[in-house]
Amino acid sequence: MTSQVRYENATLVYAGANKAAVNDLNLTIEAGEFLVLVGPSGCGKSTSLRMLAGLEPISAGSIWVGDKDVTKVPAKDRDIAMVFQNYALYPHMSVAENMAFALKIQKVSKDEIARRVKEAAVLLDLEQYLDRKPKALSGGQRQRVAMGRAIVREPEVFLMDEPLSNLDAKLRVSTRTQIAALQKRLGTTTVYVTHDQVEAMTMGDRVAVLKDGVLQQVATPRELYDSPVNAFVGAFIGSPSMNLNEVPIVDGGVNLGGFTVPVARDILDKAGGATSVQLGIRPEDLHLADTGVAMHVTLVEELGAETYVYGTAKGFDGRDLELVARAAGTSGIHLFEDVTVAPSRTYIFEAGELGKRLS
Repeated sequence: MTSQVRYENATLVYAGANKAAVNDLNLTIEAGEFLVLVGPSGCGKSTSLRMLAGLEPISAGSIWVGDKDVTKVPAKDRDIAMVFQNYALYPHMSVAENMAFALKIQKVSKDEIARRVKEAAVLLDLEQYLDRKPKALSGGQRQRVAMGRAIVREPEVFLMDEPLSNLDAKLRVSTRTQIAALQKRLGTTTVYVTHDQVEAMTMGDRVAVLKDGVLQQVATPRELYDSPVNAFVGAFIGSPSMNLNEVPIVDGGVNLGGFTVPVARDILDKAGGATSVQLGIRPEDLHLADTGVAMHVTLVEELGAETYVYGTAKGFDGRDLELVARAAGTSGIHLFEDVTVAPSRTYIFEAGELGKRLS
């Protein structure tokens, strides 16, 4: 059985704090959905997860699992299984014993325990490791055991708190693929926390972006990328990050490094009389060109098929504007060279870190 999850005006203020760790969170996770909570450190994503798990008592609002209000239900009675960052395996128990431990506590029959452990081991490719102790496993295998321990409980909801952060880069990529595929096979409602926006974009059916305890936007990965609601979401989603610079409004558009980037007048009118706006350009939308912005190259990242070129352009007030452009791997750009770049697509935001998107 899998259930919908709802946060209704859920707020948590820690004792002695003058600011909410999670503030008035309203979020619905549909039954069977894989939702990722993402944001910078301290944004409230792990706290939101712990509120749902029953590990943090909320200060206001409510949390629902299916048609049941679990706000005051103890963690052990919520039918929620959690996978932690540090695996939390018992070192003296075998893989099979680790996976079966919660079921033994619940006094599930031995035959039923054996069935569930075997099924989970097959799903996670752990059959040959069931008799081993955790110390004899790799980091990726230990993480799969931690997931197996959650799977055998057959809960209504899975919670995963940065489960891949202790793995090396290559293993993270393969394991995140396995987790996403496994969730689709199980169909269990899953809430996954990460600070890695690439992980969020590649795994989630939808992604919820938080900042300072406040939900900024929840949408599909494609919608977040194409239509961020504000400058923070625009800059946070995408790698490398979106170029975001304050630029003056001029006739025909905005001025970026002495070059007029065309912007429709009706869009600029939305700025409410402001003389400047924030211009957002994703690196993949900023290309080498014959006419455009003069950029002095300060770093070249060659990645084989493509190259990211970092540099500076002169702003309207004399300060340097930081820019990143994407070029072909064969572009042959050198450090400290001067190049010309031009955008193929732009975003216009109001001023400020949470400036609303105008285009």
